[in-house]
Amino acid sequence: MKKLVIGGLCASLIAGLSACSDNKTDVNAATDTVKTATAAAVEKALTSGISFDNIDESVRPQDDFYMYVNGAWMKTAEIPGDRTNIGAFYDLREKARDDVKAIIEEVAAMKDLADGSDEQKVADLYRAFMDVETLNKLGIKPIQGELDKINAIANKTDLVKYFAHSQMKGMGTPMGFYIDVDAKNSSRYAPHIWQYGLSLPEKDFYFNDSERHVGIRAAYLAHIEKMFDLAGFKDGKASANTIMTLETAIAEQHWDLVETRDSTKTYNLYQVKDLATLAPDIDWTAYLTTLGSEKQTDIIINQPSFIQGMNDIVKTTDLATWKAYLSWQLLTHTANNLTEALDAENFEFFSKTLNGQAEQEPRWKRGVATVSATLGEVVGKVYVKRHFVPEAKERMSDLVENLRGAYGSSIDSLDWMSAETKVAAKDKLAKFNPKIGYPNKWADYSKLTIKSDDLVGNAMRAGEVEHAKSLAKLGTPIDKDEWHMTPQTVNAYYNPTMNEIVFPAAILQPPFFSLEADDAVNYGGIGAVIGHEMGHGFDDQGAKFDGEGNMRDWWTESDLKAFTAKGNALITQYSGYQVYDDLNVNGELTLGENIGDLSGVTIAYKAYKMSLDGKEAPVIDGLTGDQRFFMGFTQIWRVKMKEEAMRNRVATDPHSPGHFRALGALSNMPEFYEAYGLKEGDKMYLAPEKRVKIW
Repeated sequence: MKKLVIGGLCASLIAGLSACSDNKTDVNAATDTVKTATAAAVEKALTSGISFDNIDESVRPQDDFYMYVNGAWMKTAEIPGDRTNIGAFYDLREKARDDVKAIIEEVAAMKDLADGSDEQKVADLYRAFMDVETLNKLGIKPIQGELDKINAIANKTDLVKYFAHSQMKGMGTPMGFYIDVDAKNSSRYAPHIWQYGLSLPEKDFYFNDSERHVGIRAAYLAHIEKMFDLAGFKDGKASANTIMTLETAIAEQHWDLVETRDSTKTYNLYQVKDLATLAPDIDWTAYLTTLGSEKQTDIIINQPSFIQGMNDIVKTTDLATWKAYLSWQLLTHTANNLTEALDAENFEFFSKTLNGQAEQEPRWKRGVATVSATLGEVVGKVYVKRHFVPEAKERMSDLVENLRGAYGSSIDSLDWMSAETKVAAKDKLAKFNPKIGYPNKWADYSKLTIKSDDLVGNAMRAGEVEHAKSLAKLGTPIDKDEWHMTPQTVNAYYNPTMNEIVFPAAILQPPFFSLEADDAVNYGGIGAVIGHEMGHGFDDQGAKFDGEGNMRDWWTESDLKAFTAKGNALITQYSGYQVYDDLNVNGELTLGENIGDLSGVTIAYKAYKMSLDGKEAPVIDGLTGDQRFFMGFTQIWRVKMKEEAMRNRVATDPHSPGHFRALGALSNMPEFYEAYGLKEGDKMYLAPEKRVKIW
């Protein structure tokens, strides 16, 4: 379900883990104490950290630096049949999954595990997923109880009660309920409702008349029919048309993805008593009581017009149609945990047709993913112990503080921002809370029951436990120790209402970060990632939040106008990047991430230069420090993706494709021009007046 977390980069087992860095670092002090790790690194004869085999010397770096750095790899790399993409991020995720597999299989091989222990839960969840023979024997029996509940719906009050019930079980529902920090009062949690209920990737898939989208809709109808037939449901073809019609009506009420990333538009605080005015035909008392939130007096409605539209759909749609839709939502959300036939058909449409994946992943991979999604921090404890050394956390802490210092210095030097706004910006920067590697406090799974012969039940019980944990936050202090990613996740994120930047252990590996690599490539890699997440604190949405995580206007009018103009220039630049002949990057959708990329590499470069303490960087493997920095940055975006998956990504992902994440940012950096001698006439050249510098 939707959480207000933006800016993600697309076992009784351990005790005594060290704490994260303090979050009250003074920016000026950080600037004054910038580390000089490079000099010590040179003495160790560190490697350049550059993947020379990937370089394509036939490409001029001034024309396409991404293809120069990664082109040889792009020509020869092949996407395995069970994947839709390969590259720096995705290959590291495969490595992390292999590492987690070893942990899970060791636990699964154990005998006589204490009932209710973390080890028992990991072992039995994995065994339940891998036991295909039992799943085939059970058929749809695991969801029969829910089907009976759906068939027993007698009126519209029962209907909205089931919406809430399905939400708690982690199944499909048209309205998504969740608990998160109140964006305008970051000292409290608040309930939210977010638009939901579609099976295709986003609303445009229901209305776009291109040949591809028309084909996808036809395939989706055939898929629903086949799934109904495999499950033994009646009237598969008629039901498919009924479901498609209802989903299309719901999709028509959805906001598009550009609107939904607007923090201002999606903050709409309502008194619960006024919901009857917004949507009088939805029984809000029944809905909130079923969710366990009946005592709440206010609620944030992220898309009010969607709820108004849902009111009319609830009012005018007969119960038989809703029952078909809810039966489908139940079936499609549980298909991976049912029979081989249902699982295979689910793959055929959602992975093969939609994303071009030729073969289904080996079952163990999906089993590992299931355990990580359900018991992530149980496995994460062991993962950290085995794969994350204390030295990496210490070096990362240094890098974070160096980037913080460089950011503060950059804010001081901005010529477009007033002194008043600079004070607020530096206050926010000083209050960034970095989290590195793993949580201080591990998640508690004691209330979750896992059985080795009840895979669907395990998933539903996990949904109920997570809902209860989330609901229990209401009225309690904000949990500053909570993480929204596991340590074994290859990613990072910025959370505006917590003003925190978070870097799980698994991303702190080559090519992003290496204890053996020279500082230039680490600053270009993980340094740019750190800067990217910091940059989200000051992107077009993050900049709406202050240092305490409250959404408020801390900008002068003239500064905001200048900031918006710079964002508009980036929208224009990225909208001009052509992914395919008929498809360009969506500059509006990707604006926040593009600001993050540009800010990240700009500040990482500044921090790298400061770390040299006035000394010249050594030449390593024939490359200057600046050249290694820019190559280190560019090689982390190396990716090759199936066309179907790329087209879906461009339609739905707020990140630009990797190729343009590199070109777009570097084309705006004068330091890159100097390092590689870019001049007018080179394909990456932008006239000085068109180059964007924000931070």
